[in-house]
Amino acid sequence: MKKSIGISISKFEENNVNEDAVLANDAVIAVSDGAGGGGLYADKWAKFLLNNLPEIPFGSFKSLDDWVENIWEDFYKKHEAIAKGQGGLLLNKFYDEGSLATLVAIWRTSSNIYQWITYGDSVAFHYNKRTRILEYSIDNLVEFNNPPYLINYINKLQEKGYHSGVFHTDEDSVVFVASDTLSHYILMMYQVAGKKKFQEELDAAIKVHSKNSQLINNALSLQDKIYFSCKIKKIIKAAKLEEDFKHYITELKEQHLIGHDDYSFAAFV
Repeated sequence: MKKSIGISISKFEENNVNEDAVLANDAVIAVSDGAGGGGLYADKWAKFLLNNLPEIPFGSFKSLDDWVENIWEDFYKKHEAIAKGQGGLLLNKFYDEGSLATLVAIWRTSSNIYQWITYGDSVAFHYNKRTRILEYSIDNLVEFNNPPYLINYINKLQEKGYHSGVFHTDEDSVVFVASDTLSHYILMMYQVAGKKKFQEELDAAIKVHSKNSQLINNALSLQDKIYFSCKIKKIIKAAKLEEDFKHYITELKEQHLIGHDDYSFAAFV
């Protein structure tokens, strides 16, 4: 049976709070990316979602929606009390904006079937080392430039933000999840490695003229041939130790191939 690994590190800044959370056990791997740009307690909300994640997959958007509806109140009461202790503008922000996070999860439902869901721009992946095909839950690279759907107890979830599917695997498969910035790097390198096939999609992402567009241009300008299977192998190896993972992300940042963010990864390997 494939084992699970999971790791999460914060932005490379002093006194930075990692707003991501990661979960990895025999049944499920998951990442929740707390959105610190709005609301409060994003890091704690991300951890709370994963701590309460069910052991069996959500069967529909309604299942996810009902789950959030059933769990949010405990979190709200606890953090409302904290916000009241801090008072003033902070309390108003808590009431007005809540707490926000993405969610991606993959459940192992049998030895070769893995069921996934996403809400937001954290991504579920399946890579087969024999066929060299990468399956992924996001539509395309351009999607990473759009504001993500976020789970928040203040606002109702939107069904169009929910995606689900199944990965059919074999002994050559690796199934994994990652937060958005690391996911962008992974999908970018897959498409750059196969740029003849993905040229149109790469061109569309470059035309957006975003920070991500520059990362794609940087990847396309690499002189050495890209072997995507080697990239995946390196990520998995690095993700087993925090020090190795930090060194790995540092290398990518120095090559200007990945954005500035918290970085989370979990896999069945």
